[in-house]
Amino acid sequence: MIEGVDAHRFRALGFLALAELLAMGLWFGVSAVAPQIVAEWGLRSAAPLTLAVQAGFVAGTLLSAISNLPDIVRARHLFVVSALLGAGANAAFALFAHSLSTAVALRFLTGVCLAGVYPPGMKIVATWFRAGRGFALGVLIGALTLGKASPYLVNVLGSSNWRFNVALASLLAAAGAAIVALFVGEGPFALPNQRFDITQIVKVFANRGVRLANFGYFGHMWELYAMWTWVPVMLRASMAKSGHTTSLADAGAFAVIGAGAIGCVIAGIVADRIGRAVVASAAMAVSGACCLLIGPLFGGSPWPLLIVATIWGASVVADSAQFSACVTELGDPRYLGTALTMQTCIGFLITTVSIALVPRLAAGIGWQWAFVSLAPGPILGIIAMMRLGRTDGR
Repeated sequence: MIEGVDAHRFRALGFLALAELLAMGLWFGVSAVAPQIVAEWGLRSAAPLTLAVQAGFVAGTLLSAISNLPDIVRARHLFVVSALLGAGANAAFALFAHSLSTAVALRFLTGVCLAGVYPPGMKIVATWFRAGRGFALGVLIGALTLGKASPYLVNVLGSSNWRFNVALASLLAAAGAAIVALFVGEGPFALPNQRFDITQIVKVFANRGVRLANFGYFGHMWELYAMWTWVPVMLRASMAKSGHTTSLADAGAFAVIGAGAIGCVIAGIVADRIGRAVVASAAMAVSGACCLLIGPLFGGSPWPLLIVATIWGASVVADSAQFSACVTELGDPRYLGTALTMQTCIGFLITTVSIALVPRLAAGIGWQWAFVSLAPGPILGIIAMMRLGRTDGR
């Protein structure tokens, strides 16, 4: 049994995970319908829409970290307000976006708002769990992963009108905000609101353990979002080449990204027992291998491709919670929100480079080799986490 944990804590975790799942549909809600938007607007690519969300998230997390926002206001209040604002920006996209400039601006605003959903959610979990924190954060990030996969399932089951599917994501995000407002409080390990201290964004990197965990996270992020963004596109292209339907590709994309939810939970349980560095390194070894193996399967039978892609989807995010758990365990407990937000800020800044790189490589050398470019991320991440494991025993 997890020390000191009762039904109230699991209840809070369950409601928070559900809220995170519902809110995170905003992230890939537009990416899932990108082919329809590209065809309707005559665009060359939907990449600017994806990059706009990443850039907005980076801007939002940077402002949040500099101002210590997650530590000077209650994390649950920040979550609720941000989820509602994000739902509004996404709804405006569904209703009013008819050009790339308007669409990019609204996706950027959506990303800014999501900066107030993801890191505060992790901080709320830390106020409920000390022992078993890897498992609890694994559940949360697993729910987040499933939420990001959900637009592809909506694409399969929902309307043929892409605006309806995008608007549905806003309704779900608003429901997520309501769940946190009504059913989720902060736990017994919550500290009082802190005073503004701009030096905290520097102190995060003065802590060696936190610094190594961050370096591991940065390698992980080089791979993660480029994989999540472009594997669905690669699946569609591969299915079209082998004569299969778009629906199979979208269902496959949901399964591939959604498999990460299972990976997160299993990795969290194991990491609490044998160590975070070991589990994170193992997950990155598997995902790094998939970067190399998936390309040659392009254009052939869909089943080997989907099997490798699903293994990749399960492993590529399985380690994510453990980097955050390390920060919450090794960092200054008074400013955990700032530390988590700064970690995600730099990590998501890195994703903008790898997301932009992969389609250029795919156009130049083909999908058979494009994903090889992601392998250096997990390799560098493994090095950092093995060093952390030797020094901190995690």
